[in-house]
Amino acid sequence: MKKRAVVCGDTHFPLHDQSAINCVLKAIKIVEPNIFIHLGDVGEWESCSSWKYKKIKRPPLEYILPEIEKETQLINKGLDQFDKVLNRIGCTEKYMIEGNHDDWCNQFVLQHPYLKEVKFVNALKIKERGYTFKPYGKYLKLGKLYFYHGGHYSTAYHTKQHALNLGKSVVYGHMHDVQRHSVTHVDGTHAGFSLGCLKDMRDEANVWLRNRKTNWGHAFAIIDWFGNGDFRVDVVDITNGKTNVWGNEIDGRT
Repeated sequence: MKKRAVVCGDTHFPLHDQSAINCVLKAIKIVEPNIFIHLGDVGEWESCSSWKYKKIKRPPLEYILPEIEKETQLINKGLDQFDKVLNRIGCTEKYMIEGNHDDWCNQFVLQHPYLKEVKFVNALKIKERGYTFKPYGKYLKLGKLYFYHGGHYSTAYHTKQHALNLGKSVVYGHMHDVQRHSVTHVDGTHAGFSLGCLKDMRDEANVWLRNRKTNWGHAFAIIDWFGNGDFRVDVVDITNGKTNVWGNEIDGRT
């Protein structure tokens, strides 16, 4: 059977862009992949973040836990959207790659070891949902292509740095921008692919930026593998909640 995947990441539920999410969901129905890969940062996980209390004193645990419970429910609801569509088309090969925001849950549990239900894989029931899990910073390899959350190389031309330093082709998120660069080594050409994000990019949803402008973009990828492990990566940009897949115009706003 030919292997085809839809890949996305950095949904940052509940600070997501629903029109961008809808574009991916509609694309899945059209493409009918037999593989789905989420590159991580499924949730924002602000309730578990130590950054939130960098300049103020952390409140007692009884005040934080209701926030964690509420955010966990919202993030599960967001991921449910993907699983519902994937179940409908019969896609059972699913991969979840842990992101740095997702890892905030694990760091919280290290401080409170008795709250194991807050750990990322437990909070989102990753195993129960049928995902193969890759921890934060680890690579997934399918054919000759690697996947991870991102962040090992964070320069302005990070796709170039990935291709040069890894000597392998890799798809990742984390940086929130859409970028591609290929380099040639003695064993052939390798490329880095940065798949943007699916989060709400408005200033009011990213107050920590203090109105600083970014080059973030909404995107996902459709990937086909050939028998020898070679692949073709089609990065699909989403512009103002709209995109086009295989000649099908998709409007995520409706």
